[in-house]
Amino acid sequence: MNRINRSDIVSFIESNIKGYHGKILQRLLDLKLNKILKRKNPYLFKAKSLNTAQDLVKSILEAHLSSQEEGIFGGFLEELAIFICNKVYDGRKSSAEGVDLEFEKDSIRYIVSIKSGPNWGNSGQIAKMKDHFKKAKRILRANTSRVNVVAVNGCCYGKDDSPDKGEYLKLCGQRFWELVSGDSELYTEIIEPLGYKAKERNDRFNEEYSKVINKLTIEFAQGYCDDSGAINWEKLVKFNSGKKE
Repeated sequence: MNRINRSDIVSFIESNIKGYHGKILQRLLDLKLNKILKRKNPYLFKAKSLNTAQDLVKSILEAHLSSQEEGIFGGFLEELAIFICNKVYDGRKSSAEGVDLEFEKDSIRYIVSIKSGPNWGNSGQIAKMKDHFKKAKRILRANTSRVNVVAVNGCCYGKDDSPDKGEYLKLCGQRFWELVSGDSELYTEIIEPLGYKAKERNDRFNEEYSKVINKLTIEFAQGYCDDSGAINWEKLVKFNSGKKE
């Protein structure tokens, strides 16, 4: 086990967090109204009484970006965890299907599937992860028969006070960051550098966000509002759910 300098972690975060902000901004700028409308539930819009073009556009945009942010930021945290584990335990990104990280600690080979938070998947997705773990274990044991392999579902935030799931461990939040770093307090110490230049990047994002709201509102009004200015719900539902002629 090697000790990692806090300055190395801060440097990694400050160098790479701009990539997260850049991806979110690019996803915003690449948005196409009709592409989003096809994926959203028009009945829900009506049930929520979203009766102005701007309210409806803001609602679908916020929902879309929220899901995008979770995925992109989860990818960043995965990279951070692998970076830290590499410094401490010579951990490496795994080539095994469905496994993100491999490393050895106390004569145990850990294979880790990293997720953002604890509520990441349904029963089918969890079953698929378990299958990936079984396959990776078979391959590792075929190469080194005596190796003790432990599978871990690592979650970057949250809690699960029953970590032993039988076929694997589910380590969330503090438990996960301690596993990859050997430091029980690291999970609180990475929060501050994540705010590096956040205000100026968010200010730029908000400026572009306002422009996109205005642009998509005009586009929606032209395409899905009648001459009185009311939303043409029938046209919207037909676009979203109607059969091709």
